Amino acid sequence: MKKFVFTAVFGLIFAVCAFAQTEVFSDVNCEYTFDLPDAAWKIVTKPTVTSPNVEYAYGDRFAGNLEVRKVSIKTGEVVSDVILRETEQKLQFILGFVNGKEMDFSGKLKGRVFNFEFVKAGKNMSGRFYYLRSDDETVYVLRFTGLREKLMAIRNQTDSIARTFKLK
Repeated sequence: MKKFVFTAVFGLIFAVCAFAQTEVFSDVNCEYTFDLPDAAWKIVTKPTVTSPNVEYAYGDRFAGNLEVRKVSIKTGEVVSDVILRETEQKLQFILGFVNGKEMDFSGKLKGRVFNFEFVKAGKNMSGRFYYLRSDDETVYVLRFTGLREKLMAIRNQTDSIARTFKLK
């Protein structure tokens, strides 16, 4: 009986550990890595030598979409200024754009997270952009977009991906 209980407990622990494993994104054409907490994240755009940009979808792009971009900034520029500039130059022109909150964020890299809402194909969408500073002249932007309810439901995953984002 003791052997059976021991085997059952050991099997259960092994199963939990196997399900808790995450996939790690890493590519020779990128200078960063991050963990994907769910197998539903599928790569849409692979990085190349000329374009290190990466794109993932959570099932489909309306459920959740991730784009990773590298942005060069002026030495000493604060991340809030980068967010303001991107909002003024790009985001405010999106149909139905509603400015949201901006908050500090900390993971392997520190930065800010910016939330907003917009309309796409007649559907209420939201965006959650993580601006992560790697050095004085570089910010990586993790751009998550999706249907408002769906993106809210996977917020723990978007936070996890941003927390594990790091340079090689």
